[in-house]
Amino acid sequence: MNFRMFFLYVFFFTTVSVVPVFAQQPLPYSGEYTIPDSTDLQIIEMMDGTKLKGKTIAIYDSTIVFTSSLGALTLEKAKIKSFSTIQYRESSRGDLWFRNPNRTRLFFAPTGRMLSEGEGYFSDYYVFFPGIAYGFSNHFTFGGGFSLIPGVGLNKQVFYITPKVGLVQSKKFNAAAGVLVLKIPDEEEGTAGIAYGVGTWGGEDNNFTLGAGYGFANGAWADKPMLVLGFETRTGERTSVVSENWIFPGVDYPLISLGMRFFGEKMSVDLAFWTVLGADTNFIAPYVDFVYNF
Repeated sequence: MNFRMFFLYVFFFTTVSVVPVFAQQPLPYSGEYTIPDSTDLQIIEMMDGTKLKGKTIAIYDSTIVFTSSLGALTLEKAKIKSFSTIQYRESSRGDLWFRNPNRTRLFFAPTGRMLSEGEGYFSDYYVFFPGIAYGFSNHFTFGGGFSLIPGVGLNKQVFYITPKVGLVQSKKFNAAAGVLVLKIPDEEEGTAGIAYGVGTWGGEDNNFTLGAGYGFANGAWADKPMLVLGFETRTGERTSVVSENWIFPGVDYPLISLGMRFFGEKMSVDLAFWTVLGADTNFIAPYVDFVYNF
């Protein structure tokens, strides 16, 4: 190979490898700029990687005025990479924390809180049980899901729906009622589920939940309700302690759980353990789920 051919090969491969690098350079944010409500904060990421948390106070053709801990800043739109508005609230310590993205549930059990209109989430329990829920209004949420157990045919998978109605919605007390309906595998008309009512006392960060529900299967109803008791205590901006505990009619020992919730602005991950309290067994089952809000 002569020197000229070697040079051409080097030039070709250098060009091929460099062009994608330039092609992947991020473009400026092209969406809408808004002035937030009093309860919202905004997060801006600049093209150089700088992140700012604050509020937009003025919007012009090519710039915005953004107030943060650094004061009022005039930012060029061409240098802004991303712009988002997020609901924040003041913690008990006076810090600004984003809202708990999984505030409508403990682990499996619902709380009395509702999704806001237009808010939804995708959930996945134990990897093989995905689901989705959407708030059609501040007082009505509809969800559903199915199992994805490997090696099991579609006719043997579990399908379910979870409509939920908000009865009372306030800062310190929330109540809701709903039903979990499951399609029983291999049965054309077989269904089972729980019709329930649930109340949650306290704020979004520290609260206690009590619920009761009647189970049913193929048109027959349980004589006595099952109970669920649980709580969530936020230990930091991104963590909380969660417990969900069930008392079943005719069963001597309650099923209890305790775990940690790790979350960001849109997603949460729960890691917990379940056990049977008081039983002569060392039964301990791990639990994992994740929830992504949209």
